[in-house]
Amino acid sequence: MAANTPLLELRGVSKRFGAVQALSAVDFAAHAGQVTALVGDNGAGKSTLIKTISGINTYDEGEYLFDGKPVHVTGPQSATALGIATVYQDLALCDNLDVVANLYLGREEVGGPRLLNETAMERETSSVLKRLAVRIPSVRTQVASLSGGQRQSVAIARSMLGEPRMVVLDEPTAALGVAQTAQVLNLIGRLRDQGLAVVVISHNLADVFQVADRIEVLRLGKHVAAFDAKQASSDEVVSAITGAKAGDERAPAEVSEE
Repeated sequence: MAANTPLLELRGVSKRFGAVQALSAVDFAAHAGQVTALVGDNGAGKSTLIKTISGINTYDEGEYLFDGKPVHVTGPQSATALGIATVYQDLALCDNLDVVANLYLGREEVGGPRLLNETAMERETSSVLKRLAVRIPSVRTQVASLSGGQRQSVAIARSMLGEPRMVVLDEPTAALGVAQTAQVLNLIGRLRDQGLAVVVISHNLADVFQVADRIEVLRLGKHVAAFDAKQASSDEVVSAITGAKAGDERAPAEVSEE
């Protein structure tokens, strides 16, 4: 793949649900070793776009390219096979299970007839958490006893078991306190430093500016702006989100979730 070629690129992607045009000729790209933030107000199309990337939705028109080559993603398994992992806002963790069981839920390693290879799973869980610098009391701690930031970190660590090349995070800091938010943002930075393409969907622009390299804006199902996070201002991004001119009114620090 050439240096400037996106790992993931969508060209002119459209999606309709009955009479509702959810996406209209959207262009989107994510590069290896970068964090791309996807922002927009209610109904902007963020959820539809990430579900298209992850294979839950099939697009009606457009092109889906991965590693510079056109691909046809027919479902979540197709996206996973490409190396795309998605962590949704609900995390889908089982509170009554420990960290090891959550990471391997549905893909347990078997050491013999009807026997789980607990040692191998525990060793790999510890290795993944160490690589991501995730701190928890023990890999045998029940998820129910973890903090919100630790739970988000466990969900991200679970997505790393298949050694993906791209990770999509849906509102990873929603409902987290200051310390827990910092923990998750630091983890996102480590994913980028390890060469992954990271896509973060967020309504919190303070978090976006702290972690993102690029900011892509959707409004009413259309891609309306792209920014270099180091050069853009919050006012400029909010103006793109709302469609107002910069300076028309005081820009809020956050926009509504989709």
